[in-house]
Amino acid sequence: MRIVLSLCSQAKLADEALWVLRKFPEFELSADTVAYNVVIRLFADKGDLSMGMELMEEMESVDLCPDVMTYTSLINGFCNAGKVEEAWKLAKGMSKNGCVLNTVTYSRILEGVCKCGEMERALELLTEMEKEDGGGFISPNAVTYTLVIQAFVEKKRVRDALMVLDRMGDRGCSPNRVTASVLIQGVLEDGEDVKSLGKLVDKLVKLGGVSLSECFSSATVSLIRLKRWEEAEKMFRLMLVRGIRPDGLACSLVLRELCLLQRYHDCFLLYEEIEKADVVSTIDTDIHSVLLLGLCEQGRSWEAAKLAKSMLGKKMRLKVSQVEKIVEALKKTGDEDLMRRLSTS
Repeated sequence: MRIVLSLCSQAKLADEALWVLRKFPEFELSADTVAYNVVIRLFADKGDLSMGMELMEEMESVDLCPDVMTYTSLINGFCNAGKVEEAWKLAKGMSKNGCVLNTVTYSRILEGVCKCGEMERALELLTEMEKEDGGGFISPNAVTYTLVIQAFVEKKRVRDALMVLDRMGDRGCSPNRVTASVLIQGVLEDGEDVKSLGKLVDKLVKLGGVSLSECFSSATVSLIRLKRWEEAEKMFRLMLVRGIRPDGLACSLVLRELCLLQRYHDCFLLYEEIEKADVVSTIDTDIHSVLLLGLCEQGRSWEAAKLAKSMLGKKMRLKVSQVEKIVEALKKTGDEDLMRRLSTS
């Protein structure tokens, strides 16, 4: 019966799962808390919260005690439906069944409040969590603060988001990569220049949890997405000059942008610098192929040959549609072995 319920769960079949639950007595079986939780979660995810609550009440009538999973499923359901007050009421009643309201559950309600746009209420809930001394069960963590910061950024209230970061620091809670990325994106979307960004990066690094590399890589990615290419390129090059290793995503986006601008020689030179920096790269075959073809078309045979050898060393395959053009262009190098290896790779 548990296997059948599990299959219903995987297929997200709430009504069928309820039918299976009702079949337990026919086999002289008693459904346990786990079985009820499967069905309750399905109805909560479906948005049928009245059935979910009815099943939880039914559990108590057959001497089964709702556990943390029961409450979490229903609280998630209420939050997804925008019924935050109902979720909060349910959370407050957890203790009667010996369940402790913890950081994860509290944060989920806080997230629901943020999604409803009730930011002042969200700050009140955050304050309640902060009152827990000594890292209590509902003491806010980096995830909690980040979801509030993200909500403020989405509402273009960047200053409020920065104030939440200060509260985070005051409690000795270090920001994570997501916190940094959200704030950096928010500051740049707010029209701030790179100098203002520098102050934010200094603060984030000082609080711990994120490195200069992570901050500047996030900033580079954000600037590219905001179509502020000149600033993005300048920042990326500055990272390499200062010995700050960019992450794979920043590398890929910068090289892709240079290829789109048909600045193939600049792209190749930057590619070499990235290789020297020994970055764990996500530069894919497409970028290599486009760059190689571009170098060939612009008559950069020596650079093209060097890139081709690098690709072969990494066991990368050229796009089939580009092999003939590239091999033809590389004939100028006179390296027959290279051409043969490329055409058969």
